[in-house]
Amino acid sequence: MCRNIRTLFNFEPPATELEIRDASLQFVRKLSGFNVPSRANQEAFDRAVEEVAASARTLIQSLVTRAEPRTREAEAAKALERSAARFGAKA
Repeated sequence: MCRNIRTLFNFEPPATELEIRDASLQFVRKLSGFNVPSRANQEAFDRAVEEVAASARTLIQSLVTRAEPRTREAEAAKALERSAARFGAKA
């Protein structure tokens, strides 16, 4: 899938509207193959982004878990550790 789509569920603070929209935009870009649609496809593209964002919002609000909420800082630190293990430490 797209590298820029991140997990949005079970974070403290919760995912913002901008994060949900950005993930939806990346998803629609991937599906359509357009980074920037033509004028002829702009309306359909924008409508798809809004529909995916609405579905994502509904999904995130409907999910339940007993796990403790994650923090973005802790997840970023884990990602750095994985990157260092995979590619070596930064110079």
